Amino acid sequence: MTEKSKLLLHICCAPDATVAIERLSPDYEVETFFYDPNIHPKEEYEKRLAEMRKVAEQAGVPLHEGPYDDARWLDLAKDLMEESERGKRCEVCFRMRLESTAAFAKEHGFQAFAATLTVSPHKDANLVNRLGKEAGGHFGVTYLATDLKKKDGFKRSLELSQELRLYRQDYCGCLPSFSERESQKANRTSKKEDK
Repeated sequence: MTEKSKLLLHICCAPDATVAIERLSPDYEVETFFYDPNIHPKEEYEKRLAEMRKVAEQAGVPLHEGPYDDARWLDLAKDLMEESERGKRCEVCFRMRLESTAAFAKEHGFQAFAATLTVSPHKDANLVNRLGKEAGGHFGVTYLATDLKKKDGFKRSLELSQELRLYRQDYCGCLPSFSERESQKANRTSKKEDK
């Protein structure tokens, strides 16, 4: 029996991690890395991290926790706050998280790394994979390109999330997406009151 390669899996959220771990574990020795300083507010970050701890324990995979360095994210994205989702801000955000994952992978002896970002139908898998390959090349670690939404990956993440009773967030995580969600909630409330 051949030994599996060690793979560091960047986690954006616990629901997306479920299907990624399920699909990658047969071929790799998966360890997870929660590094998401883009998440706002801090209470939301803590909630998502707690859910990931639950998934890691249930799946029997190690979880590495990166720092919550929201000041770094805000500095990188400060001129992009008006961008819509899937715009330049997302590219900056993906790059920051993938580069940090690649650096961690290199420092801790992983042969490869991947990202759960490709589970979401709201994320551009081609962009994520391009940035992952760039980060891997820069740090000398192989990036495993995926499109985990294929073969009903997103649907499977919904099923697994329900089975595990996971909290599923209703916005991307960053300050602009949080503000957009709050605005949408206020509009819905206003419309109900107008009836």
